Amino acid sequence: MTEKSTATRVDRIMMRLPYIALTASLVLLVAGAQVGVPHQSWIVVGVSVAATLGWLLWWVPLHPQWEHDERKMIVFFVGLAALLYLLVWSSPLFGFFVWSGYLLTTYGLKSWRRLAAGTLVAGAGAISQIGGFPNLADPAVIPVFLVVLAINIGVSNVMIWVTMWTHDQGEKRARMIDELAEANAKLGAALKENAGLHAQLLVQAHEAGVLDERQRMAGEIHDVLAQGLTGIVTQLEAADGADDRPADRRRHLGNAKRLARDSLTEARRSVQAMRPLTLEGAGLPEAIGEVVTEWSRVQEVDAELITTGVARRLLPEIEATLLRTAQEALANVARHAAAERVALTLSYMEDVVTLDVRDDGAGFDLDVPRAFSDTGGYGLAAMRERLARIAGSLEVESEPGAGTALSACVPAIAVGAAA
Repeated sequence: MTEKSTATRVDRIMMRLPYIALTASLVLLVAGAQVGVPHQSWIVVGVSVAATLGWLLWWVPLHPQWEHDERKMIVFFVGLAALLYLLVWSSPLFGFFVWSGYLLTTYGLKSWRRLAAGTLVAGAGAISQIGGFPNLADPAVIPVFLVVLAINIGVSNVMIWVTMWTHDQGEKRARMIDELAEANAKLGAALKENAGLHAQLLVQAHEAGVLDERQRMAGEIHDVLAQGLTGIVTQLEAADGADDRPADRRRHLGNAKRLARDSLTEARRSVQAMRPLTLEGAGLPEAIGEVVTEWSRVQEVDAELITTGVARRLLPEIEATLLRTAQEALANVARHAAAERVALTLSYMEDVVTLDVRDDGAGFDLDVPRAFSDTGGYGLAAMRERLARIAGSLEVESEPGAGTALSACVPAIAVGAAA
């Protein structure tokens, strides 16, 4: 139950108390009459009680909207004050009902008007406490009445002031809660809209990047296949010219075989970079795990993959990019690092997914520019470009002799977010 609904429930209970107090006072009057407690005629008592009850019902339950019209509320309370004095004149035992007037002062009255209304109620309460109107005719009772009246006025004003302060604080807090709820709702809508826009931008970026992908593939074909085939042709021609030198012939043929194997490996990697087949039947952690296992077997280097967080399916472009990043990072380790151990960590977080690759190899100086050809045709700069296409980023840390650590970060946009 919210604080606002609790306050409304308390207000409803407080509005029932005057009826309970009026009923209790009437019961006390009937009981007191049996032992001789004086009162006006039963007709006067009945008319007074009926008029008070009708006045309350007419103004409070039947017309709750009048609470917001202070002019009507002034009329209501003037009539209520007159009825309070009429009831006390009928019998001082109705003083038990008079105190409920303090509750009703906060109903529709504001600021100093509440204090004025409380003073009127305090007067009726003081008269009932000295035994009713007949005792006011005794001069000896007047000083007592004035003291009792002063006490009632002081207590009532303090009670009303505290009630006003508490009520105002409650309203301020309720408004603050409503404003916070509205702000949270707007924030949630903005985040949802932002996720949709992010996904749409990702799709648009993918469509706009088709030409870039073609240019990248053209570069890889030139760097991998064309250069590899050129080297193979060169070695085979050299082997043909070394018929009379068996050792040189075998050396050139061996070089040609190695170039062919390397070119085939690079060609397969380029094809997988366009359409990773390992993702078709498995999730991203399993696909990267297969790559790590196979790479470790071929390179004879210890490598492991650790997955943290709750794995979930992401947009195909994001999963493909992370898989390609893992493949390229391992390929770079094999070419340059001379590492004995490699650790990969795939971390699923609320808004992003990160892939960290660390090795204990040779490392390098980040401040020294590296030629594009040194990376086999696809290095760190190209990885950054590929990650940037999906609003991702790449961070690299390395020192000579201290190994290398790279961290790829991409948005965690689930399948279906673009819709």
